[in-house]
Amino acid sequence: MFTSKSKAERTAGQAWDYLSSAMAAAGDSAKETADLAGKAGRKARKASKQSYKLAGKASDKADVAWTRANAAYAALAGRRPPRPWGLIAGVGLLGIAVGWAVASSARAALERQAENEELELAETAVVVTPTYDTK
Repeated sequence: MFTSKSKAERTAGQAWDYLSSAMAAAGDSAKETADLAGKAGRKARKASKQSYKLAGKASDKADVAWTRANAAYAALAGRRPPRPWGLIAGVGLLGIAVGWAVASSARAALERQAENEELELAETAVVVTPTYDTK
């Protein structure tokens, strides 16, 4: 009766509708939250540090909601998120540093082992002197 393509198109259409309404709601909510955060911020300066902290949390939550809504919008539009090159470079540099430290300690351990073996051989060496028969 229905093909999988039309079902997929219907699902994508519903997702788009849901996302559009969620984005609109998130935008309105973010505006309202920003207004409330601004009012709370003004009152916080007058009232106490605690209300100021709550206003900051409300603003942070609005920012998070807006960021998530934009990420969902971009995902449905087919855009991929950017690669975190800073994190990748940081992890790479950390790996290089750890590798260098391990290689240095391994090299030092091998040198100590070679010195110990050389000392052991020197201590246990048997000196053989040839005997000459005078016949």
